Amino acid sequence: MANQVEVKSLLDAGVHFGHLTRKWDPNMAPYIYMERNGIHIINLYKTAAKLDEACEALRKIAASGRKVLFVATKKQAKDIVAKHAGEANMPYITERWPGGMLTNFVTIRKAVKKMALVDRMKKDGRYETLSKKERLQVDRMRDKLEKNLGSIVDMTRMPAALFIVDTVREHIAVKEALKLGIPIFAMVDTNANPRNIDYVIPANDDASKSVDIVVKAAADAIKAGLEDRKKEKNAEQPSPKAAKKEASNEEEE
Repeated sequence: MANQVEVKSLLDAGVHFGHLTRKWDPNMAPYIYMERNGIHIINLYKTAAKLDEACEALRKIAASGRKVLFVATKKQAKDIVAKHAGEANMPYITERWPGGMLTNFVTIRKAVKKMALVDRMKKDGRYETLSKKERLQVDRMRDKLEKNLGSIVDMTRMPAALFIVDTVREHIAVKEALKLGIPIFAMVDTNANPRNIDYVIPANDDASKSVDIVVKAAADAIKAGLEDRKKEKNAEQPSPKAAKKEASNEEEE
């Protein structure tokens, strides 16, 4: 059970405000505390507990060296997700979800490689040999790819999990992840179906403060996992002094 301070922080951020009662999904009933003025109020004790559970799982994924793909294309969430996911060195999609992003990952990777090709052309001088019209076309293509896929340049293999803000809006991402058996972590509001989500975080997915506090917690957990991985790697490497002694022993033998 989370402590009162955690719940108060969620309360201050407005995480408890759900949708109008007439827009609810009955499957969210276990996470709803009450109805007030025609709006469902989310049980923040359950939110805090579920957030803790999700963060622990995210930390383990990061510690294993795998990537978590963040997805949020709604206006009030995209900048927040780009900031926190970027700081955690994780890939993210904040523009339109590219159809087949997961189910046709090879094609998406080819598109990303086109960006790298243009960059190489600019470095080795081939870009300058193109006509003005061709350079304009290449630049437009590069800019479009950068806008939609620039944040996943370093994602060379399928993500280990998805973190989604608003599963109703990002239903295509949810569908692709389900098809491939990729675990889904998500902020789920009272108008969404939580049944297919592996790690449900019942929360207001419309208010920027609510999105910020939840996504930051997830990103901080990932950072902690990366730190765990770094410490583990350092522990496995012998100190310079120990390595020198080992080398000296080998020479004596």
